[in-house]
Amino acid sequence: MSLPYRAGVGLMLFNRQGQVFVGRRVDSSTEGWQMPQGGIDDGESPAEAALRELEEEVGTAAAEIIAESEDWHSYDLPAELVGKVWKGRYRGQRQKWFALRFTGEDGDINIATRHPEFMAWQWVDFDRLTEIIVPFKRDLYRAVIAEFRPLAEALR
Repeated sequence: MSLPYRAGVGLMLFNRQGQVFVGRRVDSSTEGWQMPQGGIDDGESPAEAALRELEEEVGTAAAEIIAESEDWHSYDLPAELVGKVWKGRYRGQRQKWFALRFTGEDGDINIATRHPEFMAWQWVDFDRLTEIIVPFKRDLYRAVIAEFRPLAEALR
């Protein structure tokens, strides 16, 4: 029996310069970075989950949704993480992605949240995302980047 995907969301948070927020996970031993993401709670819409994850992981509500991915995108966990992550119930995530415009200042970002997920954060150029991202999520990121590229170009 194969494990199901966990329903989740991903966030591509743009600053005024068209750069994208990425964080380095507290539980990662690799140098890879990622955009905020998380599960969808029971009774919650994907958009509601995206805004909740923004507050939980980035520590701010200073953003507005400007686009939603047309499709759901999925990734599989590496074999060594299956069984360890999410109590072993899922093989990866199937995510709806959202592009958000950050409306605050850098000082509004506080990754030292109640349950911190990131140990560091930075703004990166849109075209650098796939080179710095954790390897097992690169295919998903390529698909999301292709979908949001016209938006990213309009923001620059």
